[in-house]
Amino acid sequence: MDSNVGNDIFDRILSAAGPLVALKATDTALLVEQFRLVARRTGQAVYLWRHAEGLISLRDAQMRVPGCLRLGDALRYVLQSLHFGVYLLDMPAGPPSATDGALLRQLSRAQTGHVRRVVLLGASPSLLATFENDVVQVDADWQARSAAPRLRDGRWIV
Repeated sequence: MDSNVGNDIFDRILSAAGPLVALKATDTALLVEQFRLVARRTGQAVYLWRHAEGLISLRDAQMRVPGCLRLGDALRYVLQSLHFGVYLLDMPAGPPSATDGALLRQLSRAQTGHVRRVVLLGASPSLLATFENDVVQVDADWQARSAAPRLRDGRWIV
């Protein structure tokens, strides 16, 4: 995987119209590694939440955020954050609890003066349907996109 792919997907997440982004990816582990490289290279605040691991910083060598082991706690932390941040949530299988769903809807409608993106990894279509137009979907399938030619500096690149 080209290192620019991680930057490209990260830029598309940051330029999304809303704070809630659903990322469609076939290999999320490889994508998380690309985001780790982007976070370390640029110094951006990028976090990853996983079940049983909690919320960790991808930039600061796996530093854990205290008190964010459960999804609801991590979502409350994101809601209260006053700083720039990209939060990757590795969604557990099945529908979220009523509390987690309400917090996600609140995050999808939150307007802040800073950029905050909550990125859902592996979200089921039924979960995404509950957000209607409040979630922006980004396709991170780089294999399909890499075959398509792109125009760069007046030249087509394959």
